[in-house]
Amino acid sequence: MAVLKIQDQPSLLRAIFNVDPEEVRSLIFKKEDVNIQDNEKRTPLHAAAYLGDAEIIELLILSGARVNAKDNKWLTPLHRAVASCSEDAVAVLLKHSADVNARDKNWQTPLHVAASNKAVCCAEALVPLLSNVNVSDRAGRTPLHHAAFSGHVEMVKLLLSRGANINAFDKKDRRAIHWAAYMGHLQVVRLLVDSGAEVDCKDKKAYTPLHAAASSGMSSTVHYLLSLGVHVNEVNAYGNTPLHLACYNGQDVVVSDLIEGGANVNQVNERGFSALHFASSSRQGALCQELLLAHGAHINMQSKDGKTPLHMAATHGRFSCSQALIQNGAEIDREDKSRNAALHIAARYGHELIITALIKHEANTAKRGIHGMFPLHLAALSGFSDCCRKLLSSAFDIDTPDDFGRTCLHAAAAGGNLECLNLLLNIGADFNRKDNFGRTPLHYASANCNYQCVFALVGSGSSVNELDQKGCSPLHYAAATDTDGRCVEYLLRNDADPGVRDKQGYSAVHYASAYGRTLCLELMANQKPLDVLMETSGTDILSDSESQAPVSPLHLAAYHGHCGALEVLLSSLLDVDVCSREGQTPLSLACSSGHQECVSLLLHHGASPMTRDYTHKKTAIHAAAMNGHPECLRLLMSSNTQHINVDIQDTNGQTPLMLAVLNGHTECVYSLLSQGASVEKQDRWGRTALHRGAVTGQEECVEALLQRGASVCVRDIRGRTPLHLASSCGCVGVLGALLQATSSSHTNTHLTDNQGYTPLHWACYNGYDACVEVLLDQEVFRKIKGNSFSPLHCAVMTDNEGVAEMLIDSLGASIINSSDSKGRTPLHAAAFSDHVECVSLLLSHGAQADIVDTHMRRTPLMMAALNGQTNAVEVLVSSAKADFVLQDTERNTALHLACSKGHETSALLILEKISDRNLINCTNAALQTPLHVAARKGLTVVVQELLAKGASVLAVDENGYTPALACAPNRDVADCLALILNSMMPTSPMVTIAALPALSLTQTVINHHPTSNHISKGVAFDAPPPLRPDHASYCRPKRPLSAVSADDELNDSDSETY
Repeated sequence: MAVLKIQDQPSLLRAIFNVDPEEVRSLIFKKEDVNIQDNEKRTPLHAAAYLGDAEIIELLILSGARVNAKDNKWLTPLHRAVASCSEDAVAVLLKHSADVNARDKNWQTPLHVAASNKAVCCAEALVPLLSNVNVSDRAGRTPLHHAAFSGHVEMVKLLLSRGANINAFDKKDRRAIHWAAYMGHLQVVRLLVDSGAEVDCKDKKAYTPLHAAASSGMSSTVHYLLSLGVHVNEVNAYGNTPLHLACYNGQDVVVSDLIEGGANVNQVNERGFSALHFASSSRQGALCQELLLAHGAHINMQSKDGKTPLHMAATHGRFSCSQALIQNGAEIDREDKSRNAALHIAARYGHELIITALIKHEANTAKRGIHGMFPLHLAALSGFSDCCRKLLSSAFDIDTPDDFGRTCLHAAAAGGNLECLNLLLNIGADFNRKDNFGRTPLHYASANCNYQCVFALVGSGSSVNELDQKGCSPLHYAAATDTDGRCVEYLLRNDADPGVRDKQGYSAVHYASAYGRTLCLELMANQKPLDVLMETSGTDILSDSESQAPVSPLHLAAYHGHCGALEVLLSSLLDVDVCSREGQTPLSLACSSGHQECVSLLLHHGASPMTRDYTHKKTAIHAAAMNGHPECLRLLMSSNTQHINVDIQDTNGQTPLMLAVLNGHTECVYSLLSQGASVEKQDRWGRTALHRGAVTGQEECVEALLQRGASVCVRDIRGRTPLHLASSCGCVGVLGALLQATSSSHTNTHLTDNQGYTPLHWACYNGYDACVEVLLDQEVFRKIKGNSFSPLHCAVMTDNEGVAEMLIDSLGASIINSSDSKGRTPLHAAAFSDHVECVSLLLSHGAQADIVDTHMRRTPLMMAALNGQTNAVEVLVSSAKADFVLQDTERNTALHLACSKGHETSALLILEKISDRNLINCTNAALQTPLHVAARKGLTVVVQELLAKGASVLAVDENGYTPALACAPNRDVADCLALILNSMMPTSPMVTIAALPALSLTQTVINHHPTSNHISKGVAFDAPPPLRPDHASYCRPKRPLSAVSADDELNDSDSETY
């Protein structure tokens, strides 16, 4: 906020600041603008209110000054007057209807301002005009919060007397007592407590008033709160007690008070830190530390990550604290969870004085820490040369490696501090020592572009062409990371070979190309031409089977969009269309990534847009279209290198237009269409670009295709048009556009696919009610055509009740009992699938519950019973009063069928409604009663119920077996059981020898014949639509240049079952 000079302001403002009412009156009389604003939108009335001059305020208001004008902070003159504690000014403003509820940008009202500025008289004038003194600002703070924070006792009393909520909390759940305690306003705290404030209340992070007072060092407030009996060891959300906070902030007086009040000096927080940890890390924590140690704090207590107070002092460089800890018996070499002692930590952060103290007290300089590193490793890695000197000793082997085989010289080279490096080299460190990855210190110096270290190591004799386990030389790493080229240049001058390849076949040229290091490429090209370096030709890089790289440097630069590097490569390498192992060219990779500058550069050097890859036969045009890069497409189309076939097809017959539509790249679609791309081209499955737009719901792309005359009626190899696919996938917007195009062109569309299914079938099967509604608006779809497995069959089969109801409302009740080629109605389909809502819907519209199909002459109840659909069975037997007497072609009743498949619940539901003994003992074509079938399946409860209802135990089937013998697993067992029973009860009428099948007792071989089973094992339906979303064959490509593939042909024959 700029400070304005009074002499530069308008005359009216100068008169106001001079407190000259007469001059003000004179200027007003001269028509001076009383609402003039400065650059912060402050008016003369703001100035007068700020000065508290009631007479001038009166003059301005009577002359037309806006009493509620707001500046750019939304402050009104009333805010200004209250802030100045001017009672007279406030009275004048209120007399002229100043808004007492006006809010500034922090949502603060004049009462908030009064509470903050001890304007008690102003507040007394404002409060009677307010409906609520607990109004909160943007931070959720009420006037009481502000008064408590500012320590205004009289203001607090006034607000409390006028109904202020003493326990109101702000957006952090802090109450007035929190702020008063934090600021140490003891009188306010006392007043709040006496008025009923909770002394143990917590904010959102569980800080109590005691935490607040302790953290800010308010000793008198802490004393008072402790005298009220507050819990001295109460923890906040992080597990910190008031003692933790006092130690962290170096509040030694409060620490003493808390300890005297019973604070636990060894209580730990959630991370396992005690108050001593905090005191040891605090800048002002020395006295706190002394108090804690004097009262029994555990000096070697470890946190959850194993750190002791000495670790904390070493981390933060608290020398005096570390001295005190050592003198009081702290374990010098205690390890944390990373195996680091305090000496490692001090070395890592370069705290030389602490290192000296630790070594003086016999800290182990050869102790291994994280990853087996010595303190010297960490000092060298961080570049603290003075610490390195302290840590060196005559007994220490400078070449001792860490867990990864890295010596201190490796660490110094990686850290980049030349002084550390020279120190180690001068005492004989091995500069050619390799770590576990085969890397020398020079590898690390090069990888981190530490030129001075590279210079020193090479000067000491380090090998510039030494290879690590990946086959990389220092030049490989420098080429990838060196932005100014100094390290690369120096390595090349010292005979580094840029032609060396790693185990994947990549040279330093590849690394520089991948990371866009143009300067490094130029340096290597200056030493040896890149075509020579790459074995004469750009394609020869792939010819050596022993060092074959997957891609060329051109590919890497183009893919990553490094235009500068690409230009250097193109000036040397001959074959601009060099192919990778998959056949991709640099141009196709640049197009795939959308690097148009690289595309332009490659085309300028003669790259071919029509080169195909080896796998999917895609070109650069396919890559640009598929990945949505219209600018790259335009560059390719305008290329003069060769004839551009905009309709070129890949192995699946897909054109660039198809791929652009599939992925919803509208701009690419328009670009291709403007170049004459064909909208009628078909892929190997007979699908056009319009088919793809219909599947993916790309409305803008579909609109563009339709404008170019794309045919809505083109059929794929399954006979499906875009209409079918849009309906199947629920793309209602696309469907509407296709239908509109069909009607405007008066096209006689093929409404059915190869299986006779219409778009309406597909929409109903998949439950897209919006699509169904759009289709039913067309006259042609209100006439049921196509496969006799009707749209209503499809809807109820897949439990789309809403769609079914829509069909019935639109097409009438005549469709309710429509039948498919095997005479099955929608009720059969719903019962078969156990979709109770659909069953109820059909019955409510007059579906015939006892209608039989023409194939097995089964009713919907039989279908449900056979498949154990208990919910459907319950509805049919209860609500529909289905006929239990009806029999299928094998004379099975619904009860027979339920028992035959072991569906006990379904059988019991049917039995519950049957009381006729004749029906209970009804036989099927094999003369089996339901008791035979239930006994055979081991349905104990059903058998018990059948017997209770009078089922005959003497009834025999066509094999002469009673229900008891039907329990036998096969005929031989049944015959044996009959013989045994006959011997046991020769006079029993239950079974006689005569009742057995002809059986020779002298026969030595009994023929085994399977029992004829007249219970159908399943129910075969006409093909419900192979109604699977066709977009299974239109998976979006997730990787560059992937093909759009189709699933194997679905089994669409009429033998398909439900």
